[in-house]
Amino acid sequence: MSQVNTEQRPQPATTGTTLIVFVGLGIAFLLFLAFLNVVKSGNLLSESNLLFAALIFYAGAGALYLGFGVTGIESYVKAASLATWVGLLANTGAIAHRWYDAGHPPFASVYEMLLSFVWTLAVLTLIAEKKYHVKVIGTVTMPVAIVGVVLMQLLRTDVHPLVPALQSTWLHVHVTLAMLAYAACALSFALAMMFLIQDNMKTETFLAATSIGTIGIYLSIVLTRFEKWGGLSLIAWDSEHKQEVFLSKGVRLFVTIPDLGWLMLLALLVVAAPLVLYALAQSKKNASLLAIANRAVFISILLQIMTLAMFLLRASNGSYPSLDADGLFATSLAASPFILAGLVGGIFMSLLYLLLLWRRPDLERLLPDANTLDRITYKTICIAFPLLTLMIAAGAYWANQTWGSYWNWDPKETWAAITWLVYAGYLHMRITRGWRGRRAAYFAILGFGVVMFTFFGVTYLLPGLHAYA
Repeated sequence: MSQVNTEQRPQPATTGTTLIVFVGLGIAFLLFLAFLNVVKSGNLLSESNLLFAALIFYAGAGALYLGFGVTGIESYVKAASLATWVGLLANTGAIAHRWYDAGHPPFASVYEMLLSFVWTLAVLTLIAEKKYHVKVIGTVTMPVAIVGVVLMQLLRTDVHPLVPALQSTWLHVHVTLAMLAYAACALSFALAMMFLIQDNMKTETFLAATSIGTIGIYLSIVLTRFEKWGGLSLIAWDSEHKQEVFLSKGVRLFVTIPDLGWLMLLALLVVAAPLVLYALAQSKKNASLLAIANRAVFISILLQIMTLAMFLLRASNGSYPSLDADGLFATSLAASPFILAGLVGGIFMSLLYLLLLWRRPDLERLLPDANTLDRITYKTICIAFPLLTLMIAAGAYWANQTWGSYWNWDPKETWAAITWLVYAGYLHMRITRGWRGRRAAYFAILGFGVVMFTFFGVTYLLPGLHAYA
């Protein structure tokens, strides 16, 4: 009597309505709360309402994409696509509203560029899903979009007259090219990460990479904001005028939140534990240490969530002393949006690793094969690189019109050139040396890291001629 083959992986037997119902109820509840606020204000289609609606639907889409990655249930990804489309419509409405109010395309500030970046990322997510059948792409891109919209809720949104340097048609050309290029770079990053999964990169290597990423987040916070006696230094905030407090021109006033620095330091040590255990496992050839490292990741997520909750609670309420002035001063989440983004990003990174750890065979079944992902990554960068080139050329021409010089070695210009060189290196090595596979994927991941520093890090850490951006 022949035996039935029990090794074949069963397909999901359920239609998967549970998660869709829960996400739908969550969206309906949040929209109802928003509607109650609208009734009080009387302004339904305001920019903030549209942006909040986009956040709700992007978050719902992210949850459904994640559910699809875990279960493989087809109805989840269909519902996720629908939520992404609705979020995109709300995002489009917010852009149109901003454009109408400002009298120019939304490219004149970090808030406006994020508005355009998130819109472009959502469009490219839908294209990658429909055209190239990378249905789990949203598990990576939607968290990026969510973080982007959360940042927009914190950044200054008031409309100011354009400074003379920005009163040019070349602003629209330059920034449009930048946002398209950066979104394409984000998509290539997600595709490269998925390629590494399909290329059988060891799960413990992803463990080390996740730990390195979270270490980078908390180490940067501790190195730049840790004060003596364990306080955390944050910028003081004038809630009445919705702006940072300055001691003098260009010198911000910092307040110190007691004990929060110790919590950040503890979180740094905990997120570093998986990397230490990984290194010990590799050196001692002891696989049992990897199991402990994976448990450490789960513990680190719990501590990261607690750290985020404490940061939200203490940074959004209360007044604190300053080392530079007498008295108590308020701070706000709006004064430290990128610390908040880093904390949220660290949690997302760790959760995505757990998804890979627990459901890797299912993810491999859902993803296109490695060669297809490598080819799509290449095509995406072939789109991004000309856009980067045109962006720099348009910026140089605009700079010559505004400042009388094509190139001023401004930090933003320098890092834009570094970004261009990284992607030029990718294309050069692929075309002339035939680079494929992991080396090409590493280039794509490195390139996106440089893009993020160029977009955010330079703006806030390296002041220059682009300070208004």
